[in-house]
Amino acid sequence: MNILDGIRVLDLTNVLSGPFATLHLAWLGAEIIKIENPKDGDLARKLGCVPEYNKMLMGTSFIAQNGNKKSMTLNLKDEKAKEIFKKLVEISDVLVENFRPGVMDRLGFGYQDLSKINPKIIYCAISGFGQTGPDAFKPAYDQIIQGLSGLMDLNGDERLHPLRVGFPVCDTVGGLNAAFSIMAALYHRERTGEGQFIDVALLDSIMPMMGWVVANLMIGNQNPVPMGNDNFTAAPSGVFRTKDGYINIAANKQEQWEMLADLLELSHLKEDPRFKERDIRKSNRYELTPLLEEKLIQRNTEEWAELFNKNDIPSGAILELHQAVNSPQIKHRDTFSTVNVEGVGKVQLFNMTAKFNKTPGKITQPPPKLSEHTREILKIIGYSDDEINSYKSQGII
Repeated sequence: MNILDGIRVLDLTNVLSGPFATLHLAWLGAEIIKIENPKDGDLARKLGCVPEYNKMLMGTSFIAQNGNKKSMTLNLKDEKAKEIFKKLVEISDVLVENFRPGVMDRLGFGYQDLSKINPKIIYCAISGFGQTGPDAFKPAYDQIIQGLSGLMDLNGDERLHPLRVGFPVCDTVGGLNAAFSIMAALYHRERTGEGQFIDVALLDSIMPMMGWVVANLMIGNQNPVPMGNDNFTAAPSGVFRTKDGYINIAANKQEQWEMLADLLELSHLKEDPRFKERDIRKSNRYELTPLLEEKLIQRNTEEWAELFNKNDIPSGAILELHQAVNSPQIKHRDTFSTVNVEGVGKVQLFNMTAKFNKTPGKITQPPPKLSEHTREILKIIGYSDDEINSYKSQGII
């Protein structure tokens, strides 16, 4: 049994933030009905690094986010499609959409409309800026939110600044926030029987992720300074050169710094007034780093990492992505499952990374082809084969 067995989710989302939210629900066993436009579906079907897959409407970006889901198509501007959609709302528990504010209202499917059909429905709207406020109706992509949130101002260094995070972090965090919120709303409904509306903004979602930096500004009145690969909270903590490349070292505690100095045969630095105390050491990090690297470049990264970790100093190599996803630890943790995608072959897709000992969340089904489950779903709500064939010929599905 899965945690969300019996929960049906209408997924009207596209690209990343919404599909990532519903992926969490799919991992946990919810039935995800992905409602797509009949022409070409979720835009992510055309997004990815393999043009052949994009033409098949199975782009790598789509494949990554849509396992364990069903796909049906509906032209929601058509009156007959609207009738079908309302019947689906009657038998569903959750609706998730990531349109701009107002789009669902104009279609006649805003929360107020749908809650009359199903008062227990949990309706989650994901948008760049939220449903209200001076920026609510502005278009938003991940990079726009990275810039407006202050996130890009934290990254880089004096040579390269501002700098975006190398993956769509705001979309991803927004989706994670939505999934968490939906689970909380389901728990509330379990106790009270009440559905509700959830307003998730990407801009809001990323703010708490910068908590320490924001706290320094809001409480301590300290503006962030772009520090590249250095950790602003401690020193020595960051990236350092070795004989064969680089190593991450996080000697964040005083005892870790002192042990590091001993292991590098630099014990005298522990009493150096520039480095003796934590906050002073942070201010003098640029004097400390070359002294450490004089020693670090004498041995390989792997040797240093083994020695430091053995002595309770967190450290590690800086892996390329292909090395990271194939590392023994990732394989041991069962982070990926292999599924067969028609026309693509066997692919590795993420499992849920939280490990439940009784109800684990895994990928068991490949992402759906466009409209793969339309007929199956329409039959659930009472439509005949003749009606379905008619709707298909009219472009309703």
